Amino acid sequence: MNLREARALLADRGFRPGGASARTFADGSAHKVEIPSCEGPRVMAAVLEEAAARGVTIDRVSQGSGVMMLTDAEIEEMLALGASAGVEVCLFLGPRGAWDIGGQAKVSAAVGGVARGNEMVAASLCDAFRAVELGVRSLLVGDLGVLELLGQLKVDGSLPADLVLKTSVLMPLPNAPTARLYERLGATSLNVSTDLPVPVLAEIRSVTSVPIDMYIEVPDDQGGHVRFYDVPEIVKVAAPVYLKMGLRNAPNIYPVGAHLLATAEALGRERVRRAELILRLLDEQDEAL
Repeated sequence: MNLREARALLADRGFRPGGASARTFADGSAHKVEIPSCEGPRVMAAVLEEAAARGVTIDRVSQGSGVMMLTDAEIEEMLALGASAGVEVCLFLGPRGAWDIGGQAKVSAAVGGVARGNEMVAASLCDAFRAVELGVRSLLVGDLGVLELLGQLKVDGSLPADLVLKTSVLMPLPNAPTARLYERLGATSLNVSTDLPVPVLAEIRSVTSVPIDMYIEVPDDQGGHVRFYDVPEIVKVAAPVYLKMGLRNAPNIYPVGAHLLATAEALGRERVRRAELILRLLDEQDEAL
């Protein structure tokens, strides 16, 4: 098979170049804002306070340290903050390969979110059920097998049908066939790889129906890109899309605790400021049309 034949094979299976997206969120919007690394209620409160001061609407916060690093009271406080502000609260499932005794994750970020062995898979399921029992309806998943199991548990009614299953940036998502696989397994929000050109985002959107979420400013350990001026084109082809603000030149704070709380709060506030900057660019584009 030559390259031309391979392209034709992909096209026959629905994998073609994409274009402008006609999809939106249920409320008709093309984009929403996600603030990641919102590590507990104090950080979330700081993020919401900063957003109110800057007039920035936050639609979702996500947390990376994991359900197992939060007390019941902390989870309930985050959910209360989310309910009062109309913000989705998404919590990571743990444990994960990067924190385990194995060595591969120390040299390859690609396996940082995996669940190593059935015991880790079981622990991830325990995290999921505990979070759901406390009222969480959005989970961040870093392992492909765990994603499939959670998807099946939603289908058979063991988990709520409206439970959001958001894939982590630690699950590589570099192309349209992989995106379609993740959605088929149960993903309802697709965190794409951080360095994809706009045409590849269009390809992914052309074969998926669930929201995409992507870093506009990327943490250093995921590439460190700053893509503010790409945002109008990203929204055009990837809608509905969560615009997610990481920070370049920022410390890794996972797992967070009181020893890092001031840093986590400062990072959260700065992510909101970054969101204000990209929303200004989008407004500027709308005014130019």
